[in-house]
Amino acid sequence: MAASTTGLCNAVITPTAACSITSNLSKSSRKVATSSNAGPLFHSLSSSFQNGRSGFLLQSNPSSNVAAAGEAVSVRAAVSVQPPKAKKTSQYELQTFTGWLLRKEQAGVIDSELTIVLNSIAVACKQIASLVQRAGISNLTGVQGATNVQGEDQKKLDVISNEVFSNCLRSSGRTGIIASEEEDTPVAVEESYSGNYVVVFDPLDGSSNIDAAVSTGSIFGIYRPTEECLANLDDDTQLGMVEQNCIVNVCQPGNNLLSAGYCMYSSSVILVLSVGDGVYGFTLDPMYGEFILTHEDIKIPKKGAIYSFNEGNYALWDDKLKKYIDSLKDPVPTGKPYSARYIGSLVGDFHRTMLYGGIYGYPADKKSKNGKLRLLYECAPMSYLAEQAGGKGSDGHRRVLDIEPEQVHQRVPLYVGSVEEVEKLEKYLAA
Repeated sequence: MAASTTGLCNAVITPTAACSITSNLSKSSRKVATSSNAGPLFHSLSSSFQNGRSGFLLQSNPSSNVAAAGEAVSVRAAVSVQPPKAKKTSQYELQTFTGWLLRKEQAGVIDSELTIVLNSIAVACKQIASLVQRAGISNLTGVQGATNVQGEDQKKLDVISNEVFSNCLRSSGRTGIIASEEEDTPVAVEESYSGNYVVVFDPLDGSSNIDAAVSTGSIFGIYRPTEECLANLDDDTQLGMVEQNCIVNVCQPGNNLLSAGYCMYSSSVILVLSVGDGVYGFTLDPMYGEFILTHEDIKIPKKGAIYSFNEGNYALWDDKLKKYIDSLKDPVPTGKPYSARYIGSLVGDFHRTMLYGGIYGYPADKKSKNGKLRLLYECAPMSYLAEQAGGKGSDGHRRVLDIEPEQVHQRVPLYVGSVEEVEKLEKYLAA
């Protein structure tokens, strides 16, 4: 005789928790043997559930006694805790730049304010990348018809890129002072006097290459203002006074950098930066419009066989530097001379040096007594990245990050790249 059976399942979650589960077994779903000599019914009840971290398996005890039909069935169930399974990495899983920044913030490497500033820089880089790629179509090649503070002819894209970079930093609401290669003096950001960061940047490095569609890039460095500047920004001081008091905040040594990086506009658009815990590279995916992590914890090889110097200026160099360059071409010591690679874009040449090793140099010469690269927004950020990647940045005699800037647009010689290669050059110059 089949009848509706009520079973009482007392499931125990070992070792400390207990639960009581009542289930009604209908005639259509369960048949219970009525014979007095019926064997025990090994009822298999299994259920797995997740609590976000651990997996649990609920399974009945096979030694449970099964009573005759119509009587209570008491089942003693135990729950065993299963270890979490290792998460499989999906081939479609991507780490975006924004997601990476949030993880760094959660880990306490950066704060939320710096996260916003870096994100605004990434937006500026996307805009500039689009402008560079469409320069020929949009009639953005050629000279603007003006010169910058260094006396250099400004390309159309120089001016536009500077405006794009400045607007993105202003709109972030977290930047107090900005200094650009294209601006005569540092600018206090009117929209956010209480901004926590000083940002220095070259909005479009290598712009002379634009007309030939050769690699260009943007370079940036981020500092925290000194206490004196923050105090002045909090006062009811007029803007002119604020600018005067805060220029000194821009003239900080590279040792004070909180973050630095560059974005290269080439066959790929690659954003490379450091927040003080290594160097990471992100490639812009045009399908998603997002920077995706593609180069994790970049390290410069300790030595390399590539040198990047503009040898067109060889006759203007110091004799010690000439001897160094001549030694690189001599196959006797190593059996093979170094390879010469020079794009004429600091970002492009430095990026190759970061990945392959070697040395990049822009020395002083008879025409340019201090070289042509600016300390604040070119030499210091690149030297910071080199050191974060295990390399070295030098002016030929001292560490670039130790140099105290005396002027916003101060120039210094730069030699940066693999440790052994930079130290080799320093020995020649010190001889």
